[in-house]
Amino acid sequence: MTPHDSIDHKEQVIELPDAETQLARQAGNGPRVVTFGCRLNIYESEVMKEHATKAGLNDAIIINTCAVTSEAERQARQAIRRARRENPDARIIVTGCGAQVNPKSYADMPEVNQVIGNDLKLKAETWTQPATERVIVNDIMSVKETARHMISGFESHARAFVQVQNGCDHRCTFCIIPFGRGNSRSVPMGEIVEQVKKLVAGGYHEVVLTGVDITSYGPDLPGQPRLGQMIRRLLALVPDLPRLRLSSLDPVEIDDDLWQIIADEPRFMPHLHISMQAGDDMILKRMKRRHLRHHLMEICDRARTLRPDIVFGADIIAGFPTETDEMFDNTLKAVTECDLTFLHVFPYSPRPGTPAARMPQVPGDIRKARAKLLRELGAKQVEKHLATLVGKTLPVLAEKGNKGRTEYFSEVAFDTDVKPGTLLNVKLNSVGDGVLLGEVA
Repeated sequence: MTPHDSIDHKEQVIELPDAETQLARQAGNGPRVVTFGCRLNIYESEVMKEHATKAGLNDAIIINTCAVTSEAERQARQAIRRARRENPDARIIVTGCGAQVNPKSYADMPEVNQVIGNDLKLKAETWTQPATERVIVNDIMSVKETARHMISGFESHARAFVQVQNGCDHRCTFCIIPFGRGNSRSVPMGEIVEQVKKLVAGGYHEVVLTGVDITSYGPDLPGQPRLGQMIRRLLALVPDLPRLRLSSLDPVEIDDDLWQIIADEPRFMPHLHISMQAGDDMILKRMKRRHLRHHLMEICDRARTLRPDIVFGADIIAGFPTETDEMFDNTLKAVTECDLTFLHVFPYSPRPGTPAARMPQVPGDIRKARAKLLRELGAKQVEKHLATLVGKTLPVLAEKGNKGRTEYFSEVAFDTDVKPGTLLNVKLNSVGDGVLLGEVA
């Protein structure tokens, strides 16, 4: 999925193969899952597939939706219609954030057999019950615990994703996701450690810790551990894990332990993705974010002091309501002043029920034009970063075919096909079309 409008929560939305490709990869016996959205959804899709398999739902097609943008929901409905046309006898089950926030809109589709809410989709008993109810969605705000699951691997993924947190206690004015995920709740440290041990034993060389707002980890657990404390314990108890990476971070919630890990832990990847959203103070205030422009500068400066080679990504919304040319220019300047590399850029689109949808809107053509300028700047930032790596030999995690990623998350194309998930050294010779070109050392 490639979203084209505003991102609405901290967990980074990523590109996934289209629905047709996902279904083709899972051809054969057993339930199939089409995933939209973020890394957390990828994790939850694997959990659901295990539950559905054990329940004997071999004819099921599960659509795990995303509510982060209007475009994401449009793509999900398109996938549902296609799945029904090509699989007339399948049992189509719709779940995920879109189903939680707008269950009736999916239940009204004639192609859909059942709609399951975000909390209930992760419970094994949901999948074993007779499908007598068309809509099974509970009050997500009443959920107090994050479901704990042990999964052995991730189909078609080179790296593994481990859920450490779910939900969000904050209410950014553009965001619908708390109503799809509920309030913040954390997975106990011991269970995270056991999950990662299992994945490493299964051959995974890189694990990504994921959640909706992972820097809010811990206050609901005994002893109220912070994210950094959990990561420190995880790395100590799983010494065979080569690479650990985080999903999006709130820039004002990096705790002291996490700063220390950034400084002195080589297994922690030198790549942080920041939930930035804008680089203008007035827009950040109207978004109801908890950081201002100067916080972004301070975070990047401090991280580079501790680890000079660290690379940053960022989520940015273009054309938020009331954004003027001057305000947008402040965001452009923030990208270069913070020297951000990997930009996830989204033209704002209003989500019904959010305060930002009631604010004075920026015309759509201006939103798209600003997003284009940000993407062009992002491409230049990537080229600049890649040029600094030419001539080096770096460990690369193979993803598919002859492509992979460095520790900085830079994309590499090398001279031979390698099994996904393999960690190998690659000599980086040049740059072409936004990727490094190299040869296996």
